[in-house]
Order: sequence, then C-alpha cells, then structure tokens
Amino acid sequence: MFGEIEITGASPGDRLPVFRMLELYQHDLSDIWDQDLDVHGEYGYELDRFWQRKEAWPYVIRVAGSLAGFALVDKRVRITGDDFWLDQFFVLKKYRRRGVGGRAAAAVFNQHTGRWQVGQMPENTAALTFWRHVIASYTGGDYTEERVELSWWQGYVQRFSSPGRA
Repeated sequence: MFGEIEITGASPGDRLPVFRMLELYQHDLSDIWDQDLDVHGEYGYELDRFWQRKEAWPYVIRVAGSLAGFALVDKRVRITGDDFWLDQFFVLKKYRRRGVGGRAAAAVFNQHTGRWQVGQMPENTAALTFWRHVIASYTGGDYTEERVELSWWQGYVQRFSSPGRA
C-alpha cells in the first residue's frame, strides 16, 4: 500500500503539473473523447479558470509527497439545483486500483458542503463503475443517477450530498 494521501488546493505553482497530468488524462480518454491535438501537440483545456474564478477550485493529489493526480471542481452543474460539479478527476495509473482514487475523491467531496454532481461519458464504462462504487461507499448508497443528454454534454450523472469536512 502507498503512504499518506494528501489533497490540497492547487497553488499557481501547481498549474503546470496539473496541466501536464490533464494532458495524460485526455490521452487516456482519446479513444472515447473526440478531440485532436493542437499545433503544439497538446489537447488543451480551459484550465486557468480554476485559478481565476471564485467558484472554481483546483486540487492536487499527492501520495507520500509525490504528485499522484488532480481534481477540478466548479459550480457549472449539469442539472439545475445542485451546488458542485466534479469537472475533472485523474489519478496516475501507478496509484489506481489501490484505494487512492476513492480516498482522494472523498477528501475532495468533504471540502465542500452541499449537493454534488459527478458525471461520466456513456462510453467510459471504467469510470462509470468506479464512480458508482466510490459514491455508494461515500454516501452509504444515498445517491441518484440520471442520464443527461444536453446538446453540449451527454452522460451519466450521480447526485448526492456532502456533509463537508468530516
């Protein structure tokens, strides 16, 4: 098992490592997320808003002091009425299937008291399985799931409440 898992708000100095991990994440999804590389050989992502907007929060995940992933949270929910959207969540392959992702997700949820939404693309069956398990464990099974088909986003969304810092 790995050492201590630490979730911290990402500082401006963490932006480049988060950007690089986001590129790895997008590459992992390149077979189901239709996007192409830009002229710089990057997928690109509207990342700066997580440091510029008051209602957006970037987090880094570390295991035993080493970067292990990130989480991006904002208020751009897909279904009206809730508070927080887990915009992106990524754990490096080295740390997957060892409890790091579930523990990191719970720590992120605990940062914000309120109603959450976590979504997955329909083709991302591994993510769907992961999030159903993590959210069921976090909530004791007290969550709902909906299929959302907006013109700009389609997928499954789990909705649940977080009591905040536990």
